[in-house]
Amino acid sequence: MVTPMNNSNQKYKDIDEYHAAQPSTMREMLENMRQTIKQAAPNAIETISYGMPAFRQNKVLVYYALNKKHIGFYPTPNPIIHFKKELEGYDTSKGAIQFPIDKPLPLDLIKKIVKFRIAEDLARH
Repeated sequence: MVTPMNNSNQKYKDIDEYHAAQPSTMREMLENMRQTIKQAAPNAIETISYGMPAFRQNKVLVYYALNKKHIGFYPTPNPIIHFKKELEGYDTSKGAIQFPIDKPLPLDLIKKIVKFRIAEDLARH
């Protein structure tokens, strides 16, 4: 069983430290998430926000965090509405998507969502 390490009281210096604090069995999946976001948003700056890995340009584009049975992906509400059809089969809420840890990450969909967030971010500035 994976023990969640997403404790917002925990202070991580950077994403490397966040990943290192997670169970070794989950690090590859987390790194795949990170690299996918970096490919889609090469100009984004990596940071830790609310105790989670985050990527920002003008504002934070997306966050992610390991939970007990899923990786939470937090792209804000608009992409969840926009990609509603493609997100069928995943648990979602107003600003969050749950990717089960026992299934491969939908990397192409994650890239599309990040690019959507970049366009939103640029449109606001």
